[in-house]
Amino acid sequence: MTTAINQPIQQQPVSVDEFLARYGGDNRYELIDGEVFDLEPTGLHEEVAAFITAKLCVQIDSRGLPWFVLQRGLLRPANSGMTAFRPDVAVVDRDELTQEPLWSDQSILTLGSSIQFVAEVVSSNWQNDYARKVEDYAVLGIPEYWIADYAGLGGTRHIGKPKQPTLSICTLVNGEYEIQQLRGNQTIVSRTFPGLNLTAEQVLRAAR
Repeated sequence: MTTAINQPIQQQPVSVDEFLARYGGDNRYELIDGEVFDLEPTGLHEEVAAFITAKLCVQIDSRGLPWFVLQRGLLRPANSGMTAFRPDVAVVDRDELTQEPLWSDQSILTLGSSIQFVAEVVSSNWQNDYARKVEDYAVLGIPEYWIADYAGLGGTRHIGKPKQPTLSICTLVNGEYEIQQLRGNQTIVSRTFPGLNLTAEQVLRAAR
């Protein structure tokens, strides 16, 4: 059976424990509200994620921060038994890991306080990136969330009409994200990484 990219692959709801037993060691899957999604990232998708990772690692190293970039680890919100996100890029605060109950045995985070930054590279099921994750990452208190829509797949309510490649910078303010949409040579302003010298086009065209 062929599965559409980033679409749920089962009919019955799956708990986090069931998900971990079946898919926990496979980076292709994440769980949202009991639905297992096969992410099947394309090569272009991975190029964008790798570009963001490389730029953030330079910033972390130059500032001597106790942070590192975790790719394809799981974020299992402590208050949810039916969701385990797998962010494309997550910046983790090493100093916070002593509070993480699962970290020593598994690459699983449960607390938003452990994460300083997260990025998602948009694929076919863009609704999760633009809606569900915007809400949940804000509730978790993650300070900054990037949505890198290099193919302009998101709905027009999110990226406008005509649709075009868009980088959305979500910055947490009073518990909610303020979202700035960037395109072309517009400069990225990051509260988490103020030393970044990048344009939206540099990020979005990393896949070309």
